[in-house]
Amino acid sequence: MKNNKPKLVAKKENKVVDTNDGLDSIKIIPLGGLHEIGKNTCVFEYDDEIILLDAGLAFPTDGMHGVNIVLPDTTYLRDNRHKIKGMIVTHGHEDHIGGISHHLKQFDIPVIYGPRLAMSLLSDKLDEAGVSDRTTLHSVRPRDTVKIGKNFTVEYIRNTHSIADSFTVAIHTPLGVIIHTGDFKVDYTPVDGEHFDFQRLAEYGEKGVLCLLSDSTNAEVPGHTPSEASVKPNLDRIFGQAAGRIMVTTFASSVHRVNIILQLAQKHHRKVAVVGRSMLNVISHARNLGYMQCPDDLFIPLRQMRSMRDEDLLILSTGSQGESLSAMTRISKGEHRHIKIKQGDTVVFSANPIPGNTISVVNTIDRLMMLGANVVYGKKEGIHVSGHGSQDEHKLMLALTKPKFFVPFHGEHRMLVKHAQTAQSMGVPEENMIIIDNGDIVRLTEQSIGVVGKVDSGIELVDRSGIVHDSVLQDRQQLAEQGVITVAAAVTQDGKLIAPPEIHIRGVVTAQNNKLLHQLIQRNVESTLGDRLSDNKKGEDIDWTGIRIEVEQALERLARREMQGQPLIVFLMQVSEQTAARSQQRRRRRPTAATIAS
Repeated sequence: MKNNKPKLVAKKENKVVDTNDGLDSIKIIPLGGLHEIGKNTCVFEYDDEIILLDAGLAFPTDGMHGVNIVLPDTTYLRDNRHKIKGMIVTHGHEDHIGGISHHLKQFDIPVIYGPRLAMSLLSDKLDEAGVSDRTTLHSVRPRDTVKIGKNFTVEYIRNTHSIADSFTVAIHTPLGVIIHTGDFKVDYTPVDGEHFDFQRLAEYGEKGVLCLLSDSTNAEVPGHTPSEASVKPNLDRIFGQAAGRIMVTTFASSVHRVNIILQLAQKHHRKVAVVGRSMLNVISHARNLGYMQCPDDLFIPLRQMRSMRDEDLLILSTGSQGESLSAMTRISKGEHRHIKIKQGDTVVFSANPIPGNTISVVNTIDRLMMLGANVVYGKKEGIHVSGHGSQDEHKLMLALTKPKFFVPFHGEHRMLVKHAQTAQSMGVPEENMIIIDNGDIVRLTEQSIGVVGKVDSGIELVDRSGIVHDSVLQDRQQLAEQGVITVAAAVTQDGKLIAPPEIHIRGVVTAQNNKLLHQLIQRNVESTLGDRLSDNKKGEDIDWTGIRIEVEQALERLARREMQGQPLIVFLMQVSEQTAARSQQRRRRRPTAATIAS
């Protein structure tokens, strides 16, 4: 019997399109969001015009010491800043708007169009970063059409997601319509009453869609993603059973979920104390725009909690992902200034861990339980649903839009492959779809689609001070894993130590006696200095920087030999006044006291 199951599409099968075929074409270049979850950023380019779709961030992994956020490499945009005509924002999640304020420090974006909630949240970010003057924000509503440059016209089509005011976009180009779904699921009973605009999608499908770029996050999940409203009865039951205080943590940007929690707080006659800056910020903007409707007296300040009975209080907190500085994590460690866990507290985790955060979340839950809290968490409780569509929704999107070409977007590789398989089962020919990676240059014509090259597609790491370069991160990783040895020495012009070097060893595991190790380091420094200075011809200027590097390298060899490790070696060398003065007389370019440090 013939096997009709579609063949899995792999990236290696991508064909390379002949760019000298004389056909008019559009470039689609994802800079983030492919083979990963987060930092969604995409470039659309035609002739000498570029528009951007979203510019998100991702969160650091455990090995990225001191890093706050992860951004896509924007070298291509910096090099082509003169082509940028504007940006389309699909919704207000951090993985779609969190990078914009950082990018605006490197290049201007003339105009940014997006939903009201996303623009409201973004406005605060730009003000805080001091880059508000580098762009103009415009809010859009369902079915609004905006013109960007000469070649792009974009229509905003309402969809449903885990945040209010979320959109799919239809990008009109000289070659045809490209539909980008944004993040979506099909919610037939949306909390805010704003339904998915299937009619408009179907109209585009009838007229002809050149290419569909579609969210692949839940492509491996069969069936249909449950409605956001499905969590309400389960939360209602938990709230009704709680005798003491209720603490709930969820994603601050999950406006629909937060709205449900606030509605249930009113039903159960509990006042709400909000903990966490991001939660306060989202609630404020959502209420101002009408996406949350609740009385002002529902909320109380943290200082008023002590005067409330436990059964009258609900605490709404950030920290559902176990973030180290979040409110719930600090509460679990007993470090929060206003909130301490006590017997009888019910703590509800209304979120599933993002891949990579599971250990942090489990550790937070364990600590809360050890302090005496009743912690409610996990899929079995029915208190969280995804904001992304499953296979049935993907099929519906494909059936409505009827695309000629298809590119799975937003997801890890296995998700993209599964989504491509679903598209093939819906009638999209295998040769009309490709699986791509960040940085791939997709060339789309009226007759073909294929990868024609690649742009820089790495990552940019950011801490509180700015960009963290690779060398800095490597030093941080080495410090964390192997420790550091610091050696400070004052030397004469002939390489003699003026005094024994000052040696500090931190975080280094060694079987050597500490006194013996210090002696080995001192002899190593003396020997290297002596050998190097003895080779110097009389009257020649001394390369003290080169000498410092040689001493460091010798100390690294010593560490590998004696400690079987690779601690970070820092050698600080101070040259005597006499030596520096003679060097100045020869070169007349150095100060009278030279300090050469790593």
